[in-house]
Amino acid sequence: MAGPRVEVDGGIMEGGGQILRVSTALSCLLGLPLRVQKIRAGRSTPGLRPQHLSGLEMVRDLCDGQLEGAEIGSTEIMFTPEKIKGGTHTADTKTAGSVCLLMQVSMPCVLFAASPSELCLRGGTNAEMAPQIDYAAMVFKPIVEKFGFTFDCDIKMRGYYPKGGGEVIVRMSPVKQLNPINLTDRGSVTKIYGRAFVAGVLPFKVAKDMAAAAVRCIRKEIRDLYVNIQPVQEPKDQAFGNGSGIIIIAETSTGCLFAGSSLGKRGVNADKVGIEAAEVLLANLRHGGAVDEYLQDQLIIFMALASGISRIKTGPVTLHTQTAMHFAEQLAKAKFTVKKSEDEEDASKDTYIIECQGIGMTNPNL
Repeated sequence: MAGPRVEVDGGIMEGGGQILRVSTALSCLLGLPLRVQKIRAGRSTPGLRPQHLSGLEMVRDLCDGQLEGAEIGSTEIMFTPEKIKGGTHTADTKTAGSVCLLMQVSMPCVLFAASPSELCLRGGTNAEMAPQIDYAAMVFKPIVEKFGFTFDCDIKMRGYYPKGGGEVIVRMSPVKQLNPINLTDRGSVTKIYGRAFVAGVLPFKVAKDMAAAAVRCIRKEIRDLYVNIQPVQEPKDQAFGNGSGIIIIAETSTGCLFAGSSLGKRGVNADKVGIEAAEVLLANLRHGGAVDEYLQDQLIIFMALASGISRIKTGPVTLHTQTAMHFAEQLAKAKFTVKKSEDEEDASKDTYIIECQGIGMTNPNL
C-alpha cells in the first residue's frame, strides 16, 4: 500500500499546528506515508506541543499507523498510515490544549472509517488561540453537516486555561462519500444570540457585564433586532477550574452562521471582553461573505474530499485558509480557485469566492 513518502515543509505559510493537522488527516485518508519537517519552526516554542502530539497519536491510533519522532519539541515526524477503523478512541492533551483542534484532525478521518466512532477528547474546551467548543457545536456543526453527515457533540466537562480538564465526546457514523456544498448566498441577518459564561470562583456579575456590554455594542450598528445573550454560571460538576468568556452568533435568512467570541483574562475588565466579541462578529458581518473567518479554513479539507464542485463566499482569505488549500492541493490533488466576488452588492467589499473541484473520496469500507 505504501508508496513514496510525501514531504511536507511545516515551516511555510501559517507555519504552525494547522499544517500538521491538515497533512496528517489527508495522509491517513489517502494512505500516503508522510514526513513533516520544520514543524512550527518559527514559533516561540518550536516543534510539537502537547496538543499537537495528542492529535498525531490519535490519528495514528485511528488507523493503526506508525509514527516516528513524535515527542514534545520534535520538529520532524514520519507517519505511515494503515486502514482507518471505527470504535472508541481517546485523545488527552493533559493541558488546556484545545479539544476543538483534536476534533479538526480526527473528524475527516473517521468519516471514512469502517464502522461508527466515538472520540473522547480531553483538554481545554474554551481556550485561547483555538475555536471554543460552543463555536464547534453552534456554528461549525450545522454548516459542516451540509456535506452530508451528522455527528453528536456531547460536552461532559468544560476546561479552561491553564489546567484544561475538559472532556467532549464526539460520535459519528462513516459515510460513503461527501456531497459538495454551496455557501454563496448570505441572506439577511435574522437573529443574534449567544452565551456569556463564568465558571469556578468568578462572580456571576462578570457574565452579566460581558453580555450587557456586547448587546450595547451590537445595538449601535444593528438597531432593529433583538439581541439575546444569556449570562450563564457553569454548573460546578460540569466545569473544571476557573474561566469566563462569551460567544455571540448571528443567523441569516439563508441559514448562514457567523460568530464573534472572546475569553476573559486576569486583569481585563468584563465589558472589554464583551465588546471584543461583538466587534469580531460585526466585522464578520461587514465583509459580505457567507462564512466567518474561522469557518473558512475548517471547510477546506471537506471541500477537497467531496464529490463535485464546492463554492463558499468569504471575506478576506485568511492565511490559515491559504495554507489548508495549499496542502489539500499538494496531498489530495484537489483544485482550488479564489476569485473576487462579482456580485453587485459585493463591489465595494473585500469578498471572494473559493471554489474547489473535490476529489470524490469514497469510503473503501462501505
